[in-house]
Amino acid sequence: MCRLMGFVSTDEKTLVEAAGPEFAEFAALSSRHGDGWGIATCNVKEHPTLLVEPTRAKESIVFDQATHNLKSNGALLHLRWATGALAVNEGNTHPFAYHDYSFIHNGALTPPDPILPLIEAKFLALRRGTTDSESYFYLIINEIEKYGVESGIRSAIKAIGEVTTYSSINAMFLTPTEFFVINEHHNEKIPQSERADYYDLFYKTEGNEVLVASSGWTQEGWTEIPNHHLLKVDRSTLEISVTPFNA
Repeated sequence: MCRLMGFVSTDEKTLVEAAGPEFAEFAALSSRHGDGWGIATCNVKEHPTLLVEPTRAKESIVFDQATHNLKSNGALLHLRWATGALAVNEGNTHPFAYHDYSFIHNGALTPPDPILPLIEAKFLALRRGTTDSESYFYLIINEIEKYGVESGIRSAIKAIGEVTTYSSINAMFLTPTEFFVINEHHNEKIPQSERADYYDLFYKTEGNEVLVASSGWTQEGWTEIPNHHLLKVDRSTLEISVTPFNA
């Protein structure tokens, strides 16, 4: 299980600047979600760049430097809490990237294997780790190749629901032109000792940016994304749409 953050803006800024004065509170969630951290930056008209480290974010000098100094007009941040026996290593550390696309996920598929036959061998061969999250990412890529970006995301969500169960397939998917947030989870599968809003996702618009993040830190005035919905942000206009997956 993990914590997610992502933003898009019309100006370049750091994650600390995008998140505001409460960013340290979000970073402190790595006390529990301490099995690695990663950042994907993706400026308009550019491929994403990745920075990952299989260490606890709040204890990492690299994390502190990157979040304070690395500027972009779009980024994803992931704090990992490894599921089950999955290894804590660089290959399993989010984000994952392919060409124009980068991706982070919170949750688990049970079991993960049923989705593998849905993914073409050419994409399975690209995996750098062993997580169900990375397989989920390449299922989306597989479906995008057939249907386009938004329709591909929706096709992947539908397919996962047909062949396996999951606690959460909440995810963020960033492209050079759009930012997608998948909010799809089962609250009855929240990990023990976690808050009732553990899987909830919230967004806010402020000035020239849209910021989206998991719960667990100060988010007064933010808007909750309904469960079973897809949020999309047009990066050129920052126009937001929120639509159900059964639409």
